[in-house]
Amino acid sequence: MPNKISLYLHRLFKQNETKLHELNYLFWECTRRCNLRCLHCGSDCASDSTIPDMPFDDFLQAILPITHTYKSTNITVVITGGEPLLRKDLALCGRALRDRGFYWGIVTNGYDYALDIHARLLAAGMGTITLSIDGLENTHNWLRADKKSFANAVKALDLIVSSKGLIYDVVTCVNRKNISELSDLKRFLLSKKVKAWRLFTIAPIGRAAHNDDMALSPGELKKLMDFILHCRMENTIDVKLSCEAYVGNYEKRVRDSYYFCRAGINIASVLADGSISACPNVNRHFSRGNIYADNFLEVWNNRFEIMRDRNWMKTGYCITCKDYKNCNGGAMHLRNEKKEPVTACINKMLEYIEPVPKPTGFWNRL
Repeated sequence: MPNKISLYLHRLFKQNETKLHELNYLFWECTRRCNLRCLHCGSDCASDSTIPDMPFDDFLQAILPITHTYKSTNITVVITGGEPLLRKDLALCGRALRDRGFYWGIVTNGYDYALDIHARLLAAGMGTITLSIDGLENTHNWLRADKKSFANAVKALDLIVSSKGLIYDVVTCVNRKNISELSDLKRFLLSKKVKAWRLFTIAPIGRAAHNDDMALSPGELKKLMDFILHCRMENTIDVKLSCEAYVGNYEKRVRDSYYFCRAGINIASVLADGSISACPNVNRHFSRGNIYADNFLEVWNNRFEIMRDRNWMKTGYCITCKDYKNCNGGAMHLRNEKKEPVTACINKMLEYIEPVPKPTGFWNRL
């Protein structure tokens, strides 16, 4: 059972963070093009996107005014897509960001990652990288819909792990096909000397909304939580659950801190069409403006109330949920354009399998 005092203090911390809403993580969706057609893609990216790549100067000129309010060294720009490696000017973009004080990194499927690209990105000041590996070879290739994707991702992994000073993690989207091989995948990652591994469940958005092999059952969710818990007790690799949901009895046992959806609180994004939003996975109907019509800093300061005051989320089963004060309605990316949840509450699913004892005492009333 999560400690009631620390949960109460965490709620105060979240309230203060929300009030300050200091921007420190900025995603740039530099392209909607992708070299893969993954079965679980939330963005339905394709090799030929109808949305052209955003010119880097457009993005740069939009974000430079934020340096009048925030130190650029306090902001990490994460370049994502689509697949950012499809941009031929990626290293030039990164160098320009670093020259202006921003730290930057990329999220990649690793398919086109090679030694020459790796060297150029490091020379341009790349400090962080996230690489997707979604199972052992057959499972990864199934999910990524390409028979070469696993081998290419492993080549990328070898380059990444060998680079001292580069902050990285491997992310795995856990689904019904790969949950039974997580232990084998952990052994594989350890053999590659991977230090950090982050596990996601797959939201039923984009292509994943039409594939029954994506969503975990309540029993499989519990299996995932217990696997992470065991790995963290074993401490051979830094494994954590992503930030997608409050998980009740497992809170602060499967990740480093209590659940906190920072979308629109510390995290913003500029999407390929210029839209200003929170995390790129958040439904695009929640976009708050557009860099081609609006001042980015003004939008960030004044138009993100829908993310900062989430009382509108207290509908349906949230109305009577005793954990709402800690969960606040769940992650923003799990709401559709009608503001409705797109999936069942993970915490409720876990309670269905293993009911959490009702806490008593003064701190439970806080």
